[in-house]
Amino acid sequence: MNFLEERIMKDGIVKEGNVLKVDSFLNHQMDIALFDEMGAEWKRRFADKPINKILTIEASGIGIACVAARHFDVPVVFAKKSKSINIEGDMYVAEVESFTHKCKNQVIVSKKFLSPEDHVLIIDDFLANGCALQGLISIITEAGATVEGIGIAVEKGFQLGGRLIRNLGFQLESLAIVDAMDASTGEITFRKQ
Repeated sequence: MNFLEERIMKDGIVKEGNVLKVDSFLNHQMDIALFDEMGAEWKRRFADKPINKILTIEASGIGIACVAARHFDVPVVFAKKSKSINIEGDMYVAEVESFTHKCKNQVIVSKKFLSPEDHVLIIDDFLANGCALQGLISIITEAGATVEGIGIAVEKGFQLGGRLIRNLGFQLESLAIVDAMDASTGEITFRKQ
């Protein structure tokens, strides 16, 4: 069992509806030392890639991406879920559906932050159905940039997202893959990696 799986077993809570609550350390209160370990592991797994930018999506991926970016010594761009008066000029836009929030959002990245010269690592906290990743991939593709890989903290291996993204040919590195969860017992089964 790796460091993230151990932390999920210790502090994660399984809820009805295939929800894994990790808000005490991952996506509400954030354990920066844990994020640092995650960043170091992704740096190890993507060491051969010429990554010069990390892309994530608002909001839970931002903290993880920022700490990971220190290991790659690159900037982080995050796709915003709403247009604000601060965003000027041309934008890349993609529609994504959130498994957790059960809604669709248009995510936006200013064109000045992604270009054909960029070699991008996508980082996010969860992978369920893959909609958010597909939206980010489409933005990178539209920019003419290269997706060098995808780093996910927790993948729900019993949902289709991981299989879908891997079948598209992307290097997807999930630090913990949950194969099954039981809300009545709180039991979590991880895929051997």
